[in-house]
Amino acid sequence: MPAYRSALHWFRRDLRDEDNASLYYALKSASRVYCAFVFDTAILGALPAPADRRVEFIHASVAELRQALRRRGGDLAVLHGEAKVEIPALARRLGVDAVFANGDYEPQALARDEAVGAALEADGRRMHLAKDHVVFEKDEVLSQAGRPFAVFTPYRNAWLAKLGDAFYARAYPVGKHARALARPDFACEMPSLESLGFAATNLGELGITPGMRGARGALEDFTQRIARYARARDFPAVKGVSYLSVHNRFGTVSVRELARFALARRGAGAATWLSELAWRDFFFQILWHYPHVVEGSFRPEYDAIRWPGGDEAFAAWSEGRTGYPLVDAAMRQLNATGYMHNRLRMVAASFLVKDLLVDWRRGEQLFAVRLNDYDLAANNGNWQWAASTGCDAQPWFRIFNPVTQSKRFDPEGRFIRRYVPELKDVPASGVHEPWTLGRAEQEACGCRIGRDYPAPIVDHAVQRQRALALYESVTRR
Repeated sequence: MPAYRSALHWFRRDLRDEDNASLYYALKSASRVYCAFVFDTAILGALPAPADRRVEFIHASVAELRQALRRRGGDLAVLHGEAKVEIPALARRLGVDAVFANGDYEPQALARDEAVGAALEADGRRMHLAKDHVVFEKDEVLSQAGRPFAVFTPYRNAWLAKLGDAFYARAYPVGKHARALARPDFACEMPSLESLGFAATNLGELGITPGMRGARGALEDFTQRIARYARARDFPAVKGVSYLSVHNRFGTVSVRELARFALARRGAGAATWLSELAWRDFFFQILWHYPHVVEGSFRPEYDAIRWPGGDEAFAAWSEGRTGYPLVDAAMRQLNATGYMHNRLRMVAASFLVKDLLVDWRRGEQLFAVRLNDYDLAANNGNWQWAASTGCDAQPWFRIFNPVTQSKRFDPEGRFIRRYVPELKDVPASGVHEPWTLGRAEQEACGCRIGRDYPAPIVDHAVQRQRALALYESVTRR
């Protein structure tokens, strides 16, 4: 890579000053390296409400990153506007020879980067993109026939084999080259959340700490629990998962550090968690090789299904009033916190598609708006898995029973009662299907079905047969 007098590192979803691939390459390649972040109006303008936990998380993480860079002798220019305009303009103002950034895989991001690259090239500047968001990208893990995998298990096996002795998980030693960090000769003011057009949320009340400090805290906490992860992760009333997904999403922790963390430990918990990182890479490479999944089914024949579920069913599901306690608790958790337990994401998605017969894209879009850790590749991949329209998906004839799932994964109803307080006094014997309680029992619990808590809006057994018929109508063609 050529040596430059000066360069600009453009932070995006890599909000950390350590183990950062693009920042490392910039520091090694240029005598002076400036840093920038853009609150991109092309993204922010599409958000439906000013109180968005993700924007608050990013804002706090950027502020922390700015201070970290200042301690290293650099600074962070924080801009507000369209990134495809602001970055070339800043590069001209600073007079840099090149712009470095970590690559992305989403169609809109690819179009943005193409526009920025063209503008820089027109000015005689270069743009360099590095791999940082995944362990393996694009064509790095292929089948023996040289094709992208469409089934997860052989992909995971190849992914693990390539990871091997952690060569690909090695850290990028940013600190060794940090002396190249430079400060621009103009003021770098940090805009307030309000000046960006957004408002504070309940992020702090939820105990979510943004930035690298939050990521370190979450990882240290998970260290004490990873041995139990393989089993505990399925029970939403138990603190069994890592709670690192939002940090992974915005790059306040390096995915390579997470891989090293898992590789350094033995046991089923670490192996299962490492497999989850492989799932993440799997969905990124699916998005890269098959971009049509953004608009339609991975398996196009399923686009022929005409989903009969309408607005009323979708509203009941999205607001947590379907009459199925575990589904309602899951949706209310999402609405209140921006988070949903992984097991419940599968249950809630299956219920929308295969019980309410609503197009999976509507659920995918709602999750995209409400999830703190929303990531297009994973969200799309998991929704298509649940809807049986994707690669290596749940077979269409296997349909989650919401009551069975409830009894198995929240046996005492602890999670249900946390988010559906109407059922707080219903005994464990009835909390999973409270409509089966007699009138006297309902009155004794202070929860009359149809008055205090909705009756089931559909009969699961009936809807299961309707769903099977829908899928059969396209699979038999």
